[in-house]
Amino acid sequence: MKVAYFDCFAGAAGDMIVGALLDAGLDIDELISELNKLNLKGWQVQANKIKKQGIEGTKFNVQLENQHHNHGHHHHRNLYDITNIINNSLLDQSVKDTALRIFSRLAEAEAKVHGTTIEEIHFHEVGALDAIIDIVGAAIAFYKLGIEKVICSPLTTGTGFVECAHGTIPVPAPATVELLQGVPYQHGDIKQEILTPTGAAILTTMSSKYTTMPEIICSSVGYGGGDRELPVPNLLRVHIGELTNSEEENDTAQVIEANIDDMNPELYPAVTERLLESGALDIYINQVLMKKGRPGTVIHLLVPQGMEQQVGQVLLEETTSIGYRSYPVKRTKMEREIVPVETRFGIINVKIARNNQKILNYAPEYEDCRRVADAYKVPIKLVYNTAIEEFGKI
Repeated sequence: MKVAYFDCFAGAAGDMIVGALLDAGLDIDELISELNKLNLKGWQVQANKIKKQGIEGTKFNVQLENQHHNHGHHHHRNLYDITNIINNSLLDQSVKDTALRIFSRLAEAEAKVHGTTIEEIHFHEVGALDAIIDIVGAAIAFYKLGIEKVICSPLTTGTGFVECAHGTIPVPAPATVELLQGVPYQHGDIKQEILTPTGAAILTTMSSKYTTMPEIICSSVGYGGGDRELPVPNLLRVHIGELTNSEEENDTAQVIEANIDDMNPELYPAVTERLLESGALDIYINQVLMKKGRPGTVIHLLVPQGMEQQVGQVLLEETTSIGYRSYPVKRTKMEREIVPVETRFGIINVKIARNNQKILNYAPEYEDCRRVADAYKVPIKLVYNTAIEEFGKI
């Protein structure tokens, strides 16, 4: 499994994340070609080599109408505007989905801080065109580099105060604090903002866990440069490589469970979607008979280590449960890989599972099959069986 491990010793920002992935091997021309699919005007990007305390990295710069990357005074957009921009683009669906998940988390954090709804919130700095480029650029980079899993070190935010559209606010910014709920982080000793809301949104959306670096057979390392001169190199380091078999086959996760006997069952699909978006790896629901003889349900969540509080908070907000229980579990997993298969309906991704290099299971991705079935107006089972047949020929 191809993994990206972000070593955030000097915080993170959106441009640093893109810069690190460029430095690790993403081609800048390919990135520009993909960004052009947004059909937005008034921007240019550059990737320049820089040095921070003797360490070379890549600085990703966004220029807007001859102005360098500056989040100060730009057009304010809301989530509806950004969703339309992304959905109406020619980007791959996977890139769209990733970018929209990041923006949705950011909107939720901003809305909570300002006491409004995600529909009404205007992003100010992060709704600006340069931040759209940062977030969509990161989504493109993960997709083009074939990253299947993102792991992150515990985060450092910095301290002090920073000027923004609303005036002087504390560091970490309130939106950043909201995004970090359930994530291990510290202020550190640097009296500057080194973790931005955009950087926090990208990393907390994409990361499956926050820990020291796992055992990786590394194929590339990249450094993304920041704008600041700090006591430490203002760089974000990413290691890209393959998880070793021992790391892939065994890990530890957290199970969260809650008993519910008074919630409208029509709400469960939306609740399930929100919990998966918040970081749950898997969800299943059992029907049970409660202690007073009433029928009820038990909702079970599998959650990465370090994300119990974040997912648990969403569970309490979205359901009628007044509490939950949790406990650690060990997982044994087969090595998984996504293989694109050419069919008469187009490309269908097939997930394969190996044990000791032997393929034991494979199945077409359901969402791909459903999308194709809808587009061609054919039964989904026909698309599914066609993908299996074509995979067998490889």
